[in-house]
Amino acid sequence: MSRQEALATMSSTMAALLIAPPAFAEKLPSGVTYEVIKQGDGPKPEIGELIAIRFAAFCGTNKIDDIFDTPEPYYTRLGSGGLLKGVESTLPLMRVGDRWRLEIPGELAFGSKGRPASAGKPRIPADAPITFEVEVVGLPGKEPELIELIGDD
Repeated sequence: MSRQEALATMSSTMAALLIAPPAFAEKLPSGVTYEVIKQGDGPKPEIGELIAIRFAAFCGTNKIDDIFDTPEPYYTRLGSGGLLKGVESTLPLMRVGDRWRLEIPGELAFGSKGRPASAGKPRIPADAPITFEVEVVGLPGKEPELIELIGDD
């Protein structure tokens, strides 16, 4: 193989890697695509349970929010509508300790209205897809240490 042929092969391989989604990304029926960054081994949350998460959200290259480095995680009751629809529908599939990157279609994010800019928060255009990296860090009240201490009756 000549040097020119080798360079052409490397170029096409690199282009394919940059264009193609990761081989381990999966698309859910909702249209959300997820990629497992870190696999946990804890329990899965159920609708109605309090869940502790850390996340970062991006619209293109604009950071919408990032609470990975805050002292406390974000607490929400799963299914209460406190998160983007695409995130709420995906969290029940995750386990405590999982960290996933989600690609959320616009209709499951901020929808046709988008979001106006506010103090410290960028404007989000209508139907803009959102990249959301989320980690389930706890299920308050279901920690093994707490269950061992008080029992599960």
